[in-house]
Amino acid sequence: MMRNTDHQLIIVGGGPAGLTAGLYAARGMVDAVLLEKGATGGQIMQTDWIDNYPGFPQGISGFDLSEKFSAQAKRFDLKIKQATVTKMDLVGPVKTIYLEDGTTLTSRAVILCPGARPNLVNIPGEDVYHGRGVSYCATCDAPFYRGKTVAVIGGGNTAVQEAEYLTKFADKVYVIHRRDTLRATKIVQEKAFANKKIEFLWDTVPTEVIGDILRGVIGLALKNVKTKATSTIDLHGVFVLIGIRPNMETLPLDQLDNDQGFIHTNTEMETSQPGVFAAGDIIYKNFRQVANAVGEGCVACLSAEHYLENNV
Repeated sequence: MMRNTDHQLIIVGGGPAGLTAGLYAARGMVDAVLLEKGATGGQIMQTDWIDNYPGFPQGISGFDLSEKFSAQAKRFDLKIKQATVTKMDLVGPVKTIYLEDGTTLTSRAVILCPGARPNLVNIPGEDVYHGRGVSYCATCDAPFYRGKTVAVIGGGNTAVQEAEYLTKFADKVYVIHRRDTLRATKIVQEKAFANKKIEFLWDTVPTEVIGDILRGVIGLALKNVKTKATSTIDLHGVFVLIGIRPNMETLPLDQLDNDQGFIHTNTEMETSQPGVFAAGDIIYKNFRQVANAVGEGCVACLSAEHYLENNV
């Protein structure tokens, strides 16, 4: 017997993964609602230019791409509700989502797409020049810096590997690390040390992103944590690569297999909880791009539809 719920499917989060899941659900005539606390689009709304999303040979702004995602989902009459989720109960055949306004929604399946956010260095100029020289993804933005000078802030595997990747485009890459040794694994370190385009600035922290209203980032102010000496370097881009945080504040992590808030899924985007799926930056994975978030959102919805059809 079919269980009585407000919806068949609730999608939490309106970034590329959530909007894709919503598009597939609405087009497949699934009774679904997408919950998003802010504007739909997710982090790409703050991305100045996206050059590597298929179908746009000249590139497209993050804002415009997110608008196209939303418009396509709405064309199939996807229900989108602006709401802040405060709590979830995902155990059992009926899932319950609690909202900030005091209301609750129930469904038989849930797709979790709350995303993740980069850790910030929280220095003057970082927010001002975000998307205008300050980036949190070298894979996304490296081609914009052909023949230029950039800096990478961080000393872990991601930071050092991304610095190595940047050398395919940039003429010079500074790696700025607050300690005198890297946290990256030895094999990653050795490859970077052998790269003549990379220069390491040890025991150093950034104190300000220096920019120009027309040109964007033009430099970085630095401080040596041991000698307290200050300096500046001229450059065109700053890559902040000091980790990311899952948007896990409202997730019932005791009900889901996860790694520090990043949700484990199988290839079908199924979580450890029956009827609960996840997609996008919230899942445990190595690469976070718009393209794979979209693919994961598609698979999550198709898996949710299969679950709904077989669990009536």
